[in-house]
Amino acid sequence: MTTTTDLVSYEDALASYDPVMGLEVHVELGTKTKMFCGCSTELGAEPNSQTCPVCLGLPGALPVVNATGVESAIRIGLALNCEIAEWCRFARKNYFYPDMPKNFQTSQYDEPIAFNGYLDVQLEDGETFRVEIERAHMEEDTGKSTHVGGATGRIHGASHSLLDYNRAGIPLIEIVTKPIEGAGERAPEVAKAYVRELREVIRALGVSEARMEMGQMRCDVNLSLRPHGREKFGTRSETKNVNSLRSVERAARFEIQRHAAVLSSGGTIVQETRHFHEDTGSTTSGRVKEEAEDYRYFPEPDLVPVAPSREWVEEIRASLPELPLVRRTRLLAEWGISATDMQAILNAGALDLIVETIDAGADAASARKWWMGELARSANESGTALDELAITPQQVARVTELVAKGDLNDKLARQVIEGVLAGEGTPDEVVDKRGLKVVSDEGALTTAVEEAIAGNPGVADKIRGGKVAAAGALVGAVMKATRGQADAARVKELILEKLGVAEG
Repeated sequence: MTTTTDLVSYEDALASYDPVMGLEVHVELGTKTKMFCGCSTELGAEPNSQTCPVCLGLPGALPVVNATGVESAIRIGLALNCEIAEWCRFARKNYFYPDMPKNFQTSQYDEPIAFNGYLDVQLEDGETFRVEIERAHMEEDTGKSTHVGGATGRIHGASHSLLDYNRAGIPLIEIVTKPIEGAGERAPEVAKAYVRELREVIRALGVSEARMEMGQMRCDVNLSLRPHGREKFGTRSETKNVNSLRSVERAARFEIQRHAAVLSSGGTIVQETRHFHEDTGSTTSGRVKEEAEDYRYFPEPDLVPVAPSREWVEEIRASLPELPLVRRTRLLAEWGISATDMQAILNAGALDLIVETIDAGADAASARKWWMGELARSANESGTALDELAITPQQVARVTELVAKGDLNDKLARQVIEGVLAGEGTPDEVVDKRGLKVVSDEGALTTAVEEAIAGNPGVADKIRGGKVAAAGALVGAVMKATRGQADAARVKELILEKLGVAEG
């Protein structure tokens, strides 16, 4: 087994080899009960408190398929442009691990519920790349092993291990791509874009929150290299359970460089699983990978086949929401923004928040401005996800309404948002408590303007002499005098009126 960690440069690797990828994504479905029993799937319960004879694999216990899990699988398959099987069944995938209480996993093998689909993904420059889908099949998750006493949290060096079977039997959908060829130097970017788009599809369907950081969605990155001009694929490695978009891209890039180093030095790639390390962006060897026949698949005798009627499938198809790529394309045209702007919104996790703010009454430009500006800055400073900030789209819409009515200017609006985030109440309550309304009393504004002119005679003379830009100094003086609560545009108008100057 190779243990090399030598790398060649990314450019040198691509000069000699074509990368070929295969991505296997596991999605944990958001059902209330497990795939084959009635145990709860709720997170955070005491270890081994959500188990029963079925998910523990006790003798004589008979499984029953979760109908919602089947429907979710069909929804995913349809959204991925797959064919839906008229008849399919489960199989036993046999291998021994301590976190497999039955010593086999109930999965699907040669008869998946969905197959032969595709997903179009957009790269950051707006280019679209089609990823072909081999299959999407139903299965169950394993339990969780916790290795205690070691420095790394892995079994090597641990003094003992603890097993929690609450997760055993949680419904999973595994989505497997066909070999992804032709991406060239953009292969890591394509991998990241595919997983990101897939996550958006899953969330839009409402079948899972697909939170990678919580293990609800995880990706195995299969990668091989072949010399330019060859048709035969090289030997692949499988980097397991990568749990962030950035890590998917980094894992693919690292493996391209590692494979190239091994092959260029005359070495041989071993088919194996590998572990990705977030801290270094590198992978290390796991175990030699079994072939399918090593799992001794055979049909599950305790479960009847699944045969979704065509009428049911079409009902599900008719209920699908607008899918993310279609929605983004529509919004991009409606909002009149560039693909780069849309990508920035997606990267910030702001798209749904902006849409909800618009739905609450804000105009599109204002909604984007506040979520991508002041609120994104607050989220970055506090290390909080944008959708976890203590402000709702409805409250942001109310702030934009107050600005549009002239009750707030941008500076005051920022203070209102700051107050809402600090827990001081609704936008209107913050305005009242902090006394933040724009000074709209013409008499008070006129007095402040006259005082600013009297206090800055030199500036006033420049304005009278035609240097209208100098009015900014007087506007600043008035804004200071009114604690930023004046309408700057109206203040400038009053200054020019008082000085008898027309704005050029």
